[in-house]
Amino acid sequence: MYKKLLFGITLFISISSNAQLRSPDEFLGYKIGTRYTPHWKIVNYFQHIAANASATLKLEEYGQTNEGRPLLLAFISSADNISRLEPIRLNNLRLANISNDKAAPVEENVPGIVWLSYNVHGNETSSSEAAMMTAWALVDPSNTRTKAWLKNTVVVIDPCINPDGRDRYVNWFNSIVGKNMNPLLSAREHREPWPGGRTNHYNFDLNRDWAWQTQVESQQRMKLYNQWLPHVHVDFHEQGINNPYYFAPAAQPFHEVITQWQRDFQVTIGKNHAKYFDANGWLYFTKEVFDLFYPSYGDTYPVYNGAIGMTYEQGGGPAGGLGALTDEGDTLTLLDRATHHHTTGLSTIEVSSINASRLVKEFRKFFNDAVSTGVGEYKTYVVKNSEADKQRINALATLLDKNGIQYEFAGGSTKGTIQGYNYFSGKDEVFTIDGSDLMVHSQQPKSAMVKVLFEPKSKLVDSNTYDITAWSLPYAYGLRTYGSKTKLQSAAGTKPPTVSNNVTDAYGYVIRWQGLQSVKALTNLFKEGVKVRFSEAPFEINGQQFNRGSLIIIKKGNEKFGSSLASIINQICNANNVKVNVITTGFVDKGFDFGSSKIHFMKAPRVALLTGEGVGSNAAGEVWNFFEQAIDYPVTLVNANDFGRINWREFDVMIMPSGNYRFLTEKPSTDQLKDWISKGGRLVAFESAVAQLAKTDWAIKSKKADDSDKKDPYAALQVYEERERETLRSNIPGSIFKVQIDNTHPLAFGYPNFYYTLKQDDALYEFIKDGGWNVGVLKKDSQVSGFVGSSVKDKLNDALVFGVQDMGGGKIIYLADNLLFRNFWENGKLMFCNAVFLVGQ
Repeated sequence: MYKKLLFGITLFISISSNAQLRSPDEFLGYKIGTRYTPHWKIVNYFQHIAANASATLKLEEYGQTNEGRPLLLAFISSADNISRLEPIRLNNLRLANISNDKAAPVEENVPGIVWLSYNVHGNETSSSEAAMMTAWALVDPSNTRTKAWLKNTVVVIDPCINPDGRDRYVNWFNSIVGKNMNPLLSAREHREPWPGGRTNHYNFDLNRDWAWQTQVESQQRMKLYNQWLPHVHVDFHEQGINNPYYFAPAAQPFHEVITQWQRDFQVTIGKNHAKYFDANGWLYFTKEVFDLFYPSYGDTYPVYNGAIGMTYEQGGGPAGGLGALTDEGDTLTLLDRATHHHTTGLSTIEVSSINASRLVKEFRKFFNDAVSTGVGEYKTYVVKNSEADKQRINALATLLDKNGIQYEFAGGSTKGTIQGYNYFSGKDEVFTIDGSDLMVHSQQPKSAMVKVLFEPKSKLVDSNTYDITAWSLPYAYGLRTYGSKTKLQSAAGTKPPTVSNNVTDAYGYVIRWQGLQSVKALTNLFKEGVKVRFSEAPFEINGQQFNRGSLIIIKKGNEKFGSSLASIINQICNANNVKVNVITTGFVDKGFDFGSSKIHFMKAPRVALLTGEGVGSNAAGEVWNFFEQAIDYPVTLVNANDFGRINWREFDVMIMPSGNYRFLTEKPSTDQLKDWISKGGRLVAFESAVAQLAKTDWAIKSKKADDSDKKDPYAALQVYEERERETLRSNIPGSIFKVQIDNTHPLAFGYPNFYYTLKQDDALYEFIKDGGWNVGVLKKDSQVSGFVGSSVKDKLNDALVFGVQDMGGGKIIYLADNLLFRNFWENGKLMFCNAVFLVGQ
């Protein structure tokens, strides 16, 4: 009787509240697809259904964007499942062997968890419209089909991963579209201005940031994602307007860690989608273009974390507008695009519901296998932790924490009995373990991620990939690492404590130049007005050894701080986890005294960053984000097309990200640039900016590679069917090379005599012969990991990668490879800071 009464009350409440529940069309006052919906209205709609369908939908704000827009998740399921949402989540973590509690996981009658992510690229706008359609279909009281699915499925909807980018596009489009949309692609509504809405506030591509989590949106989202670990994840995208819809199964290459079940279920889902697309006469394709390899996408990251991860691509964005004329003469509308995404979203939920018990079972097996046997040939990775490595070790540990990867510190030392693969030599060697070394074991819940992120060489079954082919963390972080094929035991060491400085008034202080924490200490000291020097040569004082680049703070010049100088230094260095070393004299035991010309006073540089039309928006964004979020140092963004109107005497350093600069083709502007450099300016050029400078008559020169094809009269004869693969012969999609470094030059302070670079093109430059320094060069057989096309592999040697050219009183710093790639290539950051803060001081 009590249960019947409770059911009656619940039913009455449900009917009463749902009486006010409205569809997107009713709530917005227009039909989805007839105009673009700004983000605030999307938020309002989800708040509306959360308020009026609270029994079946729970809305959670999990963070905010850089521009203050809310980030939302909607959890939708049956009333019973919503009422026990937290127990469902905790049980799912037990299934993944991640939960800290000792309760046994329940596998039977457990709902499948389907996570749908929309609008990661802000100008691929149809998906957020589709998110509202899909949410409505799931909460609509009259929709009996979805009610049946939700009995054994929890659906998680992120309606807009990238609100800042979406609103940048939508606000622009709504401001310039006419009374009626114009489908002609030549109309301005199809020509989005720089930087476009694809990226977030800092022009970062959030769909490349899942594993690295350099951006605030990713950091907040991934924290929650790893607290849930769904069984199915879909990332909704758009592609060129003439492309049919793409859905799973994905294209090769598949990473070898992907299980047969994960491969097979992609086919199951694809066939379900095909059923609906065939019925409507909609075109689609599968098994092409979009592979499952690079680990930081919205499909691969979920796959490597036990889910069925998929990308769905609809033709349309960003040129689609409200309607666009295709090559076939049809008008592709926003409604068409949203409807297609809505269809695959519901189809995914349907097939997941049908197979919920199998999804849960295979999810459980994935993580049981991970902890029982581990993935990959290496059972333990040992990352060496010397004094010079500590800052990069801290950065690596932070990344592992973000991804829920377990690690430990050795705690004790073992000598001479352990053999493993030395990443730096590429050979199996005997090595020792020291107490501070970091150890990562493959037998853990995140075993697949461990293998993917740490493996020295990833296996490619197909070289036609969508992204970079190498990213191994020991190379990206510049950390000496060994891979052991046997699981190594540790002495259960603890994480090194944070630095706690308590220096008192003294002659001076020294901070070692060892990484980003040292850089942040420097920028904070500049902000306080503290005068700083650095040493260009190693020195020893009071039994302590200091390498090149060490920061020196002495009382001389800092008298205004009086006795509070020590307190300021303590506060700054403790905040940045950097040790301060007290010195009592300027008379060194070895090296040069502090009054020597080898000790340089540092002027806080005034930095300009070129942006705007012609500049790679992602490239500019990496630099912008790095200054503001990583080192907290002021940078002025200047439009490149305003070059001739800028008073460059206001700046000491100019940064040219990869781009195509119009002013470099105009003699008055290039003369102005040369004059500024000659008078003491420092130009830092990245990637294609280096290539463009090389076309001038006053910069470095491109190296002309021998064209062996000219020696073969039959080289031009190609098979038509193989035309796409033929381009791979000259392709470098992102591979790791070992660069020889002159670490006595300020550009390379803080490095050994080598550096691992991520090379993404075959641009080669001649050595600087006079008036400059070849700081980083490629020599023969320097490739370490990743795919390189056969026609360029042997040509990538005897060339400059990083160099400094003297020009009058100034410098040109050439960075032919991207030291800040997606801001996850940790080991390049110090060299970039050297270019900004040390070179030319």
